[in-house]
Amino acid sequence: MTAPADLTPAERRVWQAFPRGEGVDFRESPDEDPAAGTAWGPERTVRAEVLRALLVGGPTSEGDIAGLKLTGARISGQLNLMYGTVDHPVRMRSCHFEQAPNLYGARLPALVLSDSVLPGISAGNLRVDGVLRLSCCRVTGPLRLQGAKTSGAVFLNGARLGPPDAPGTPDTPGGPNPEASEEPVLQLNHAEIGTDVWAVGLVAHGQVRLNGATVGGQVNLNDAELHATLPGDTALHAETLSVGTDLHGMRLRAHGRVNLSGARIPRQLNLAYAVLSNPAGQALRASSCVIGELWLRDAAPIKGAVNLRRSQLDLLHIPPEVWPERVRIDGLSYRTLAPHLPAERRLPLLEREEDGYLPYAYEQLTAAYRTAGDESAARTVQLAKVRRHRRTLPWYARFWGLLQDATVGYGFRPMRAAGWLLLLLCTGAVAFALHHPHALKPAEAPDFNPVVYTLDLLLPIIDFGQEGAFAPRGGYQWLSYLLIVTGWILATTIAAGASRSLSRQ
Repeated sequence: MTAPADLTPAERRVWQAFPRGEGVDFRESPDEDPAAGTAWGPERTVRAEVLRALLVGGPTSEGDIAGLKLTGARISGQLNLMYGTVDHPVRMRSCHFEQAPNLYGARLPALVLSDSVLPGISAGNLRVDGVLRLSCCRVTGPLRLQGAKTSGAVFLNGARLGPPDAPGTPDTPGGPNPEASEEPVLQLNHAEIGTDVWAVGLVAHGQVRLNGATVGGQVNLNDAELHATLPGDTALHAETLSVGTDLHGMRLRAHGRVNLSGARIPRQLNLAYAVLSNPAGQALRASSCVIGELWLRDAAPIKGAVNLRRSQLDLLHIPPEVWPERVRIDGLSYRTLAPHLPAERRLPLLEREEDGYLPYAYEQLTAAYRTAGDESAARTVQLAKVRRHRRTLPWYARFWGLLQDATVGYGFRPMRAAGWLLLLLCTGAVAFALHHPHALKPAEAPDFNPVVYTLDLLLPIIDFGQEGAFAPRGGYQWLSYLLIVTGWILATTIAAGASRSLSRQ
């Protein structure tokens, strides 16, 4: 294909370099900011229609690998490759685009736009046989990649998405950016990424959407900063996201809801050192998820509710001080808790459940302590469970529960029962030693023993023959009644505790 007759000198340089895959660098300095590209003159301006002609049917050179390799150019007009098939790699670094490229349905072997400034990108259903690089790009409008497919990775490291010079965030005095659009700044809905999505240090002023996306490797959002458009809105919308390995968000700062409902993350969801803030609603929604390990180690206290309902985890690593005041954990299952802490530090979380008392939450915590081999902590959780249940009962049932709690801790504190028995035994033995009850049949009665007689009153099952042979009178008769009743209470609660222990085994 011959070059058009009206090519400018800058365009002719690009046209001549294309067949050999050589690079054309218009920059005067490596430190140039492409945001100043509106001031670049014709000596470094290339029309989008010329680039389209090159990519769709440009010249080739036998023995060379053609390709577009352009740096520091101003692209005038719209680069329209809609439904086009490009056989050559496209690399346009540090360029300034006047209009958003239209790559909808296009197919390319590789696409690199790193360090460029664009008013947006329309690339739904894009097919890239290699990698898609948008590292350090500044995209002021929506970046649409819904339904895109790549065999390699997608790079968004250091990219800045959304309106330029956003004045604030929903949590700061500056408030949300009034120029922000309600349309997501990044759409990767239902995209299929062959390997990884790298978005380390990404800054997004607007919603990032990955609903239904499938990533063969990991999603890396370490050091990213995500701002919802309005207070209470969603900053990261990733429902039913499926990744092959991990989702990393170490030091992530999310001002708005992080929604991972239904996500599948087989290895690790790592939000260590993260800051999650959405005081007006849910800060983290990860309900109905299947996750290998959920880490919030050394994260800031979460501002906003956390919803982990019906999720399945192998390891849950969230220190107590990170949890917010409102949680929803009904149906949450996990095998191991980290770090290993006394039950007293974990129990306050169960009191924060928005739906009130949930027996399953206590059973799950008990199972986690038993998995760790901490039977004492497991009993503490079970005791807290019955105490919490007691608050839901009528007054008379609460009274009986209080009595069982005070005496033997509902059977979970058996040594307390031994202490009560010893105290009552000593009291009864001293009282009846000072004042022997009279024998019902003096000729047949055995020798009176105050200790054995008191044991006969306290233990309802064992009969030493003393209780039926002697009958106290007056106040001592009431003392015997008290010993009989307390003995029955102790025996009942101990039996209930033993029954619970046997049922667990």
